[in-house]
Amino acid sequence: MSNEEHYRKLERMYLSAPINEHYEPTMHVSEGRAEVTIPVRPHLFHAAGAVHGALYFKLLDDAAFFAANSLVEDVFVLTVSFNVYFTRPISGGKMKAIGQVVHHSRRLLIAEAELVDSNGTEIGRGSGTFMRSNIALSSVPGYEAVINGGEYNSPKPSVPKPESLG
Repeated sequence: MSNEEHYRKLERMYLSAPINEHYEPTMHVSEGRAEVTIPVRPHLFHAAGAVHGALYFKLLDDAAFFAANSLVEDVFVLTVSFNVYFTRPISGGKMKAIGQVVHHSRRLLIAEAELVDSNGTEIGRGSGTFMRSNIALSSVPGYEAVINGGEYNSPKPSVPKPESLG
């Protein structure tokens, strides 16, 4: 398998995760690097009217994780630890996380990620450590997806949405 094929498979795997239907992200993976972008929408806000910190973590971890997994072609990597720094709030535009591997050994990968707004201003930063798992990438839903007509449509989640909370 070529590196480019591996990167596209990682992108499809990411987009096939049911949680990502909610966030509507885009992703691009290359060697030791990944970018994730999502639109900022009001339903992502905390009570004070800005994006909740949980989304900062998700984007930073996703970008760093996929940067790390771009260098590992046979198994899924796992996040061992992750530190997040919230540097500025955001309430409009887009959020983009750019992850880059800064250390790669046989057993451990370290990646850093920066989160920026639509103007390229930093709004968060994070770093994580990742390790190889025993989970074959070929067994992870979405990685070996069949592409029809040159396009990939992410599957709809199999978990039904609740009609009411009561």
